[in-house]
Amino acid sequence: MLSRSAERLYWLARYLERTENIARLVSVHMNLLLDLPRGVEMGWQQLIRINASERDFNERNKLVNERNVTRFLLTDLSYPGSLISSLSSARENIRTSRELLPDEAWEQVNEMYLFAKNNLDAIASRHSRVLFVNEILKGCQRFTGLLSGYMSHNHPYRFIRLGRNLERADMTSRILDLASLLLAESRSAEMRQYETILWMNILKSLNALLMYRLHFRSRVNGDDVLNFLLLDTNLPRSVACCIVEIADCINRLPNHDLLPEKLMELKTYVQAIDTRRATQLQLRAILDDLQNKLGELHIQITANWFLSAVAEEPV
Repeated sequence: MLSRSAERLYWLARYLERTENIARLVSVHMNLLLDLPRGVEMGWQQLIRINASERDFNERNKLVNERNVTRFLLTDLSYPGSLISSLSSARENIRTSRELLPDEAWEQVNEMYLFAKNNLDAIASRHSRVLFVNEILKGCQRFTGLLSGYMSHNHPYRFIRLGRNLERADMTSRILDLASLLLAESRSAEMRQYETILWMNILKSLNALLMYRLHFRSRVNGDDVLNFLLLDTNLPRSVACCIVEIADCINRLPNHDLLPEKLMELKTYVQAIDTRRATQLQLRAILDDLQNKLGELHIQITANWFLSAVAEEPV
């Protein structure tokens, strides 16, 4: 297949995974704030931090509140990382790759984009916002299931899996980076009192609460959550499982000679993380380093298979 076509499929998957992640984060955060009393320091600014978009947000808004943050993350066309911008980019990538995908895949993404575009004003109301993000989540999940069931699991599909899992690992690492704040010795008494609720919502943000309970069969606690989301190779949204998926895709693609060694380095790095011995500051440094390594892997994938030596899309 053409290098340009492979790149479009890779970015299609990344943008749709990003779309789903944003919708999931907003949905879970709305539910979290309803469960917490006033004064617990988990406001809307946390979503801006997860997406590393403080500068972009501050350039557009004076106040960090529910209205401004949700509008920025969901419907701001001038912000490349917003849900509508990500969905628009996914639509453009699939529009130019229709010959490689089932017709239903294009129809699903196009319908989801038109729904989002026609309901941008709906997010002003919390009730309408819930319906909006739920519809986007269903659309993203339908697309993933549709490709799995309809599309040949060949090279085009592997580039889609590759993009999806790299984006997913990056988002999980960002959520865990924020979660590490819950371990800080300086956290307030209110934060300590509601820690279980906070860790449960972190699991919900990755759709992993039920799997955690089936795996541990005990009360939710921070160390177990961190290890589960970092190291469990059976959980689809854990960092370790994403790396296994990435490795499987790369090893089945042509001209991959330089990448398995880099993947082994990344896998070894993740397996060596010991959240129980690391301090909160050490854990944040480890997660920052992990995000950098995922970014380096993206650059290597781009240089290895795509036309441009440097990615044209924002990582």
